[in-house]
Amino acid sequence: MRKVGMTELRRKWFELVGRAERGERIGITKRGKLVAVLGPGRERVELDELVAGMKAIRKRAKKMPGVNDEESY
Repeated sequence: MRKVGMTELRRKWFELVGRAERGERIGITKRGKLVAVLGPGRERVELDELVAGMKAIRKRAKKMPGVNDEESY
Protein backbone atom coordinates (compact mmCIF):
# COMPACT_ATOMS: atom_id res chain seq x y z
CA MET A 1 0.00 0.00 0.00
CA ARG A 2 1.37 3.36 -1.00
CA LYS A 3 1.35 6.02 1.74
CA VAL A 4 0.94 9.76 1.18
CA GLY A 5 1.00 12.71 3.53
CA MET A 6 -1.66 15.39 3.83
CA THR A 7 0.24 17.85 1.61
CA GLU A 8 0.56 15.34 -1.22
CA LEU A 9 -3.07 14.34 -0.73
CA ARG A 10 -4.20 17.94 -1.26
CA ARG A 11 -2.04 18.36 -4.36
CA LYS A 12 -2.89 15.03 -6.00
CA TRP A 13 -6.45 14.40 -4.80
CA PHE A 14 -7.97 13.65 -8.23
CA GLU A 15 -5.08 11.40 -9.24
CA LEU A 16 -5.25 9.44 -5.96
CA VAL A 17 -9.02 9.00 -6.18
CA GLY A 18 -8.58 7.69 -9.73
CA ARG A 19 -5.98 5.19 -8.55
CA ALA A 20 -8.30 4.04 -5.76
CA GLU A 21 -11.10 3.66 -8.27
CA ARG A 22 -8.86 1.30 -10.26
CA GLY A 23 -8.33 -0.86 -7.18
CA GLU A 24 -5.24 0.58 -5.47
CA ARG A 25 -5.27 1.17 -1.70
CA ILE A 26 -3.58 4.37 -0.55
CA GLY A 27 -2.69 5.08 3.08
CA ILE A 28 -3.07 8.67 4.24
CA THR A 29 -0.69 9.81 6.95
CA LYS A 30 -0.68 12.78 9.28
CA ARG A 31 2.67 13.57 10.88
CA GLY A 32 3.88 10.14 9.81
CA LYS A 33 1.01 8.22 11.42
CA LEU A 34 -1.51 6.32 9.29
CA VAL A 35 -4.92 7.94 9.82
CA ALA A 36 -7.05 6.69 6.89
CA VAL A 37 -7.05 4.43 3.86
CA LEU A 38 -8.39 5.44 0.47
CA GLY A 39 -9.46 2.44 -1.57
CA PRO A 40 -11.97 0.98 -3.98
CA GLY A 41 -15.61 0.92 -2.97
CA ARG A 42 -17.37 -2.33 -2.24
CA GLU A 43 -20.30 -3.68 -4.14
CA ARG A 44 -23.58 -3.56 -2.29
CA VAL A 45 -24.65 -6.92 -0.91
CA GLU A 46 -28.34 -7.67 -0.70
CA LEU A 47 -29.56 -8.50 2.79
CA ASP A 48 -31.23 -11.72 1.62
CA GLU A 49 -27.90 -12.97 0.21
CA LEU A 50 -26.13 -12.12 3.45
CA VAL A 51 -28.69 -13.96 5.60
CA ALA A 52 -28.60 -16.99 3.29
CA GLY A 53 -24.82 -17.11 3.64
CA MET A 54 -25.05 -16.91 7.42
CA LYS A 55 -27.59 -19.76 7.47
CA ALA A 56 -25.31 -21.91 5.31
CA ILE A 57 -22.42 -21.33 7.73
CA ARG A 58 -24.63 -22.22 10.71
CA LYS A 59 -25.59 -25.53 9.06
CA ARG A 60 -21.91 -26.46 8.55
CA ALA A 61 -20.81 -25.38 12.03
CA LYS A 62 -20.18 -27.96 14.74
CA LYS A 63 -22.93 -28.00 17.35
CA MET A 64 -21.79 -26.97 20.82
CA PRO A 65 -23.38 -28.53 23.91
CA GLY A 66 -25.63 -26.18 25.85
CA VAL A 67 -25.98 -23.65 23.01
CA ASN A 68 -29.46 -23.02 21.66
CA ASP A 69 -29.17 -22.74 17.88
CA GLU A 70 -32.79 -21.84 17.15
CA GLU A 71 -33.17 -18.93 14.79
CA SER A 72 -34.13 -15.74 16.54
CA TYR A 73 -34.42 -13.47 13.52
